[in-house]
Amino acid sequence: MSELTHFNEQGRAKMVDVSDKNDTVRTARATSSVVVNETIYRQIENGQIKKGDVFAVAQVAGIMAAKNTSQIIPMCHPLALSGVDISFEWNVDESAGHYEVELVAAVKTKGPTGVEMEALTAVSTAALTIYDMCKAAGKEMVIGPTMLLQKTGGKSGDYQRD
Repeated sequence: MSELTHFNEQGRAKMVDVSDKNDTVRTARATSSVVVNETIYRQIENGQIKKGDVFAVAQVAGIMAAKNTSQIIPMCHPLALSGVDISFEWNVDESAGHYEVELVAAVKTKGPTGVEMEALTAVSTAALTIYDMCKAAGKEMVIGPTMLLQKTGGKSGDYQRD
């Protein structure tokens, strides 16, 4: 049985010591989505959301969240991120009344630990920001599912969601 690395001698959670790990290039991509109604879809597309450019604000919020992940996820290490990008793509089926924006966050660093949590935090915060920007036009929006798509680097190797 392998030693549990996230617990101290008293069985309490601890932040893992990564000082002996090699710095390697690490990337992660995560996704989420926000399902909106037709009114919200049209308002976003026509720049009519009163709080401003929804995707621009959500992108900045997601980038800020990635940079600050260690401030809100207790066992995450502060990381010097070398890149964060968030993309938005509509998945619309007007005949079915389906209006969904898919978000993907891509995060990169060169360091001793991975950036999965930063990618997940970025995409989650961007989705929450879309909700916040649009809630005056309808509160029935649905966020998610949110998941890791891919990660590279590190001792555990690469991961790709099927």
